[in-house]
Amino acid sequence: MDDLSLTVLFSILAFLLFLSAFFSGSETALMTLNRYRLQHLVKKGHRGAIKAYRLLKRPDRLIGLILLGNNFVNILASSLATIIAIRIGGEQAIAAAAGILTLVVLIFSEVTPKTLAAIKPEVLAFPAAWIYTPLLKLLYPIVWLVNLIANMLLRIFGVRVKKDTVETLNKDELKSIVAEADNIMPSRYRNMLLGILDMESASVEDIMTPRNEIVGINIEDPLEDIIEQLQHSDHTRLPVYKQSIDRVIGFLHLRKILSVICRDDFDKECIIKNMQKPFFIPENTPLHKQIQCFKTEKLRIGLVVDEYGDVQGLITLDDLLQEIIGELIIEEPNVKMQSDGSFLVDGSITVRELNRIMNIDLPTEGPKTLNGLIIEYMETIPDAGTSIKLHGYPLEILKREKNTIKLVKFHPKK
Repeated sequence: MDDLSLTVLFSILAFLLFLSAFFSGSETALMTLNRYRLQHLVKKGHRGAIKAYRLLKRPDRLIGLILLGNNFVNILASSLATIIAIRIGGEQAIAAAAGILTLVVLIFSEVTPKTLAAIKPEVLAFPAAWIYTPLLKLLYPIVWLVNLIANMLLRIFGVRVKKDTVETLNKDELKSIVAEADNIMPSRYRNMLLGILDMESASVEDIMTPRNEIVGINIEDPLEDIIEQLQHSDHTRLPVYKQSIDRVIGFLHLRKILSVICRDDFDKECIIKNMQKPFFIPENTPLHKQIQCFKTEKLRIGLVVDEYGDVQGLITLDDLLQEIIGELIIEEPNVKMQSDGSFLVDGSITVRELNRIMNIDLPTEGPKTLNGLIIEYMETIPDAGTSIKLHGYPLEILKREKNTIKLVKFHPKK
C-alpha cells in the first residue's frame, strides 16, 4: 500500500463504496420484490425473474452471500480509510476519517441505494440476480459454512430454517390485502374478489328475497287471474303454491308455459305438468356452498326454509352472482346521498349491503335488514321523527308504515 498514490487509494475506496451500495441495494430489492408479480414474470419466461426466483427459494443462502460480500467490502473500506488518514494527517486523523467514512457509507452505500431499491425493486433485483447466481456457486463453500453456523445458532432458540417455506394467509388477511390494493388493482376486480371472500362468511339468509316480497302463483286462484299474472309477470321463474307460500308444489318457468297459454285446452293441469320440483335450502347454508349446490343440481332458484320447514325467503343464482359482480340490473338505489352529506336509506336494505355501500361497520350477526336492526336495538318500533345513535351511527326515522321502518336518514359522523 505504501507504493500506491493517494489518488489510487481514493479510487479503490470509491469502488468499494460502490460495491457496498450494490450489496445493500440489491438485498433490499430482492427481499421487497412482489412475489406474485415475480411468479407471473417467471411464467412469461423473464430470465432475470427466473434467476431471482431461484435465489429467493433459499433466502438464507442469498442473505449469507450478500452479507459476506457487504461486510468484506465495508471492512476493507474501513482499513483503506485508516491508511489514507495516516498518510494525510497521521494517527490523530483516524478518528476523523472513521466519522467521515461512517457518514459517507450511511448516505451513499445504505440509505440512497436501499430507498431506490424499495421504490423500484425490479430495476436492481434482476440485474443483481445475474451477478449473484455465479457468485453463489463460486463462494458456495464459505456461504454454506456461514449458514450452517447461523442455522445452528437459530436452533438453540427453537427456530428451524426450512426449505421453500410458504406463508399461508387466512381469509381476513387476504381480504385486507385485496382491500388495500386500490393502487395496483382496478376497483371492479377488487370488489369482485372481496365479494367472493365474503361469500364464505355469509349465508343465504343474508341475501334472500324475504317471504313477504316473494311473488308466486296460488294454484287455487281462478284460471283467468293466473293467466293475467303470467302474462304480466316481471319474473321468469315463479313458485306455485296452494293457498300459502309454505305449501309450494313447484317452480314454473314462464318460457315453457307461455308457449301453451294461448291454447284452448289450457288449464291448471298444464301448469302442474310444466312445473319443476321445488328445491328447499336451509337458512344457514353458506353462500359459497349454495352456489356449488346450484351448479351440481343444475338449478337457478330455491326456497329458504327455517328449522321448522316454514318458508323464510327465496334465493336465485342471480342473487349469488350479484354478490360477486354487483348489481345485475340498475334499479332505484337503496342509498341516496344528500347535499348536506347525509344519506337517505331504504329500511329494507340488508345490513351487509349497507356496510358495503357506505363503508361502515354495523353488526351482521343478528337481524339481516336495517329495519330489523333498528327494532332490535330499540326493542320497539319507533315512530317517524325518532332520532337514535345506532351502534355509533346517528340516524333519524323518516317514514314508518304499520310495523315496518321504510325510510331512514343517516347523518354524517361528527
